[in-house]
Amino acid sequence: MSEVMAGTAGIRGRAKELDAADELAGLRARFVLDDVVYLDGNSLGALPAAVPGRLDDVVRRQWGELRIRSWEESGWWTAPERIGDLIAPLVGAAPGQIVVGDSTSVNVFKAVVAAVRLAGEGRDEILVDATTFPTDGYIAESAARMTGCALRPVAPGEVAGALGPRTAAVLLNHVDYRTGRLHDLPALTAAVHEAGARMVWDLCHSAGALPVGLDEHGVDLAVGCTYKYLNGGPGSPAYLYVRSDLQDRFDSPLPGWNSHAEPFGMRREFEPAPGALRGRVGTPDILSMLALEAALEVWDGVSVEAVRAKSLALTDFFLECVAAYVPDGAVESLTPAAHAERGSQVALRCPDAGEVMKRLIERGVVGDFRRPDVLRFGFTPLYVGFGDVERAARVLAETVGT
Repeated sequence: MSEVMAGTAGIRGRAKELDAADELAGLRARFVLDDVVYLDGNSLGALPAAVPGRLDDVVRRQWGELRIRSWEESGWWTAPERIGDLIAPLVGAAPGQIVVGDSTSVNVFKAVVAAVRLAGEGRDEILVDATTFPTDGYIAESAARMTGCALRPVAPGEVAGALGPRTAAVLLNHVDYRTGRLHDLPALTAAVHEAGARMVWDLCHSAGALPVGLDEHGVDLAVGCTYKYLNGGPGSPAYLYVRSDLQDRFDSPLPGWNSHAEPFGMRREFEPAPGALRGRVGTPDILSMLALEAALEVWDGVSVEAVRAKSLALTDFFLECVAAYVPDGAVESLTPAAHAERGSQVALRCPDAGEVMKRLIERGVVGDFRRPDVLRFGFTPLYVGFGDVERAARVLAETVGT
């Protein structure tokens, strides 16, 4: 056996040992999966097996038979806060602080405008992550125009030095969508508060992949999607977190009948509902909402800390396999090596990355491509195993090698 073949056999053997010792391995059966290595859960999570049957009941019985009665009898009306309480432990929040509904973009707008209003007079500047997902920047710019603030893009590492007496609100991504870099939520939140400003976190690439600690670290407001590591399905509703002691002062720029204290009173004057409910706007999107509720059942009995431990083990092993298999210089990792700075994805830069990803997908390894030259691989510990990781790195090596 050649040295290369022996090395490959040794790595495959380690993958089998790691899979055999994996306490979360049995969770894979809770999803609808095939023999494809699916490493794109950071864009769209896999389908939980409980969702199709639940949706069939929602459509056929709740909508088809009960019809309008389902708003009360099937719990449709309370779904936004009920499902919010299911998400709460996954992001380190006590019940009663998260409401589900609308898109991430809409919730970012609500949160940033509300943060400026909470900050009070004399503060007229919004800091936004200069490397953020584009929509967050667009929304922050619109929120700045609406509130009469100046918008100042800064890199997350420069936030502490950019804060000042004019800063009203800061909007940052917990994990960079392109590189997978994890930003220091506790330290940055503390710095923003010390400056007298309000902190808004976008949790799209961290919720369901690692501990967040919203309550522990005193985060003011947070938003996130549910179709990535929470596996809620394409376009599933997002969520808004409002810290409990701020709820009576949360002034949403999008008041709607669903956020009224007396929604069926049909009064001309708006009176906000108590608690996180004032983050609601219009009629909930029930089909997507209840699909998400069913999807969250996969978390029954699962520890976020155990998920984080496996996530780091998976990404460590992938980087090790890439180093062992891929020819020197063929790819460059953009993802930090330090665990404290790494989310649950690995981003690799390589020439002709779009074509490389196309060929990987043809060979049963699904990640995604970000312009101009980045391959992204997302590791969802609930259903990705170490054998998947080894196979992905091996196919990548064969692909870039040819």
